[in-house]
Amino acid sequence: MIHVQGLTKTYRGRAVVDGISFEAGRGEIVGFLGPNGAGKSTTMRILAGFLLPTSGKAEIAGHDVVEQSLEARRHLGYMPEDVPLYPEMRVEEYLRYRAGIKGVTKALLKGSLDTNMERCGVADVRHKLIGTLSKGYRQRIGLADALIHDPAILILDEPTNGLDPNQIRSVREIIRSLGGNHTILLSTHILAEVEAICERVIILDQGRIKASGEPSKLARRLERGARITVEVRGPAEAMARILGAIDGVKKIAPESLGDDWTRFVMDIQGLADPREEIFRTVTREQWRLRHLSMEAATLEEIFAGLTTAPEEGWN
Repeated sequence: MIHVQGLTKTYRGRAVVDGISFEAGRGEIVGFLGPNGAGKSTTMRILAGFLLPTSGKAEIAGHDVVEQSLEARRHLGYMPEDVPLYPEMRVEEYLRYRAGIKGVTKALLKGSLDTNMERCGVADVRHKLIGTLSKGYRQRIGLADALIHDPAILILDEPTNGLDPNQIRSVREIIRSLGGNHTILLSTHILAEVEAICERVIILDQGRIKASGEPSKLARRLERGARITVEVRGPAEAMARILGAIDGVKKIAPESLGDDWTRFVMDIQGLADPREEIFRTVTREQWRLRHLSMEAATLEEIFAGLTTAPEEGWN
């Protein structure tokens, strides 16, 4: 549904988006993750038809965003980071106005209006002035606006920015419920947001894609693919030497627990999973084992390992 090939955007000779390529399939919720200044918002503005690319190609539902801009935008709902609302209009009045701009017929408007106000949790304020409402309500109005013409694709730029924890949970639940029926590209720099909502993540840094895939699979691409903790009773020096020599163990750190018990924390390389070999080794050596567990690298570690400190400027 979203197809991007070699997309580049330069400002004053600097590549803010630098030859990126990716796809988002029907019904997917894809997280567009990166530090401030990574190029996320610029990419989204190109996809939404607000900016022209310097080079490369982008398609929305099979329509080129430059050559077939109107057709592409008919299939797209876009919610920018700062939702541009009219504070002097009432909620229903505003959404009716936006539906008219987007070509929603009168026959379809009533059902679409009621459905999206209920879905986005703004039906109870439909007759209130937008300017009197909280930031959480305004974000949800922006989401209802993006949905009013029932687009196949949603592009949401920092949809929970500036919300309190309860408002964040509410907006996340709404977005999660839209998956399957809509392809969603969700921009954020909040790691928990991606883990809570997205099925796949694209990590962008300095205008380039650093990694793409399911968060759990991305973790296994790191040099430290996972961490194993094991607690064993026996001769500490010999245990450290023998366990550290097992294939896949990159680094081993011992911690004495007293009474001949030692905790070993092992950094594991790539896709290796040496837990069975660890168990066999402990059994063969007739040591006592009371704990063995493996923890995958977190999304925070992936993000820190693949990105650099953000720069001021374009985002």
